[in-house]
Amino acid sequence: MTTTTPAATLTGAPALAPLLARGALLSPLKRPRPDADFPRTRLVLPGLRIDLAKLAAYERVCGFATGADALPVTYPHVLGFPLAMRLMSGRDFPLPLLGLVHTSITVTRHAPMPATGTYELTVYVEGLAAHRRGTEASVVTQVRPGAAAGRGSASARGATGTAGVAGTAGVAGTAGVAGVAGADPVWESRSTYLARHRTTAAHAPEEPSAEPPAPLPALAEWPLGGDVGRRYAAASGDRNPIHLHPLTARLFGFPRAIAHGMWTVARCLAEHGTPDAAAVRARFRAPVLLPGTVTYGAGDGRFEMRSGDGRRLHVSGEVAPYPAA
Repeated sequence: MTTTTPAATLTGAPALAPLLARGALLSPLKRPRPDADFPRTRLVLPGLRIDLAKLAAYERVCGFATGADALPVTYPHVLGFPLAMRLMSGRDFPLPLLGLVHTSITVTRHAPMPATGTYELTVYVEGLAAHRRGTEASVVTQVRPGAAAGRGSASARGATGTAGVAGTAGVAGTAGVAGVAGADPVWESRSTYLARHRTTAAHAPEEPSAEPPAPLPALAEWPLGGDVGRRYAAASGDRNPIHLHPLTARLFGFPRAIAHGMWTVARCLAEHGTPDAAAVRARFRAPVLLPGTVTYGAGDGRFEMRSGDGRRLHVSGEVAPYPAA
């Protein structure tokens, strides 16, 4: 018998600040383990239009060219993040939001996405897995063409968008998961988030034996101001205090504010470029302290961001056409 995963259809994107607060309050009550139950509901947000002012701010802080009627390859993650936070801050999500580390992301863009289009978002928790340092959750985000795509949308980037990643969100109802008229995703990602805790020998995978990758050819050096985290937070809505100010970052064990992991990937991809249909994989290795200096390296479809002296690897990844040749 075929079963349908229940879906909750939202009427707007959830506001992130209350979700961060809820997740922080519930974190001490969580007992993470890889065999724990997790929320099975898929959150669906139809009729999404892009806030073009926020998109332009995102493009500027990440280094993408502005003005084109096309979303940067990483921008749909920003759109889906409030829905992911709604799931991960809930009582039925077994990992504590405080201390949760974004460890990797894979992105598949099937076709260019007009900035003036209309879209439907779907976000769900795919599952939990044992990690040598704790438990890792996989969260999937999918973007489909909206029912009004190509109709009634602004024709130029100078127009004002009608929706973004902030606002209030109600639930219109529940239903089985279905795309707009069965449409396939034009963009999808899978992010992994790690909750560190003690593991047993039965649960913890063995330590990978691969040596750290050799540095790629250094192509650019970027000085980063102390406001990078605040600028990215304003554009993306992700105002996690570890990114905003040294004082709030110290509360969580960091000597200074750190850059958003997704900013490091976006900045590298803005420099590297991506095909219209692309597959991207990135792994977050170490935080970038702000202010500071980083080195961008690339070669043979790979990219990375290292510390200014090249000794510390912050993020590494790969870009390839999709489907692979």
